[in-house]
Amino acid sequence: MSDAKPAEEGYPQFAIKRRSLYVIQHTDSEYLGLIEDHLEGRSIGFSYMRPHTAGGKLPATVKFTDGLVLLGGGPWGSAGSRDLPTLEQEIKIVRDCMLRGTPILGIGLGAQILALASGGQVHSSPLQFCVREARRAHKGALNGYLPEAFPMVTYMRDVFEAPPHADILAVDDQGKTAIFQVAENCFGFAGHPGLKVAMIEDLVMEFEESADDIGRNLEYLRRDQEAIEDALVPIMTGIVQKAGWMSQKA
Repeated sequence: MSDAKPAEEGYPQFAIKRRSLYVIQHTDSEYLGLIEDHLEGRSIGFSYMRPHTAGGKLPATVKFTDGLVLLGGGPWGSAGSRDLPTLEQEIKIVRDCMLRGTPILGIGLGAQILALASGGQVHSSPLQFCVREARRAHKGALNGYLPEAFPMVTYMRDVFEAPPHADILAVDDQGKTAIFQVAENCFGFAGHPGLKVAMIEDLVMEFEESADDIGRNLEYLRRDQEAIEDALVPIMTGIVQKAGWMSQKA
């Protein structure tokens, strides 16, 4: 069905160009979460790629997508102790996107992959589950939409170091990079900005390895769930603007 409105005499007819994203999923449990509603509300489509499943594949090309999202990986990392099996392939995909100017959103492990692809580093660290406060590094972050302070929840092995040329958008309460930007439209988030409590509960059941202090941090996550949902509203507005994902008349 066409998105164009019926032509009226004296008025031009336009079709709405819909945006569509590739989402690379590394576990059964972690998905876009609350982000799905924000994309669907803006008529932005998305297709999950699940290379960790039987018969699952990575995209053969990023030529036909309007953006790439790389999700977290639970206990998978990128610093050598338990590397994601498709790590090198995904680094190449990210570099291809950057050469094409395709927007990228990396979350958790996805942020590590973005860092590695753009000249940063990843340091070995045990699997950790943390609920911390992040603070905006400067007022212009995400076109000014990044909240001054917001919860940042990480469930991740290893720790990324953003490349020297990156714009640090936010830091956590220990001074570590929480969000960074490379190029005009590529973003790395240490934690999942649209996380749901059930995603962590499912990760614990999905893998034989889990982080320490699960019970205590789940309580912190439940406490902060509403604040996470509230912060996601301006965060998504900023990302969509910077990525150029708003629907356009064609």
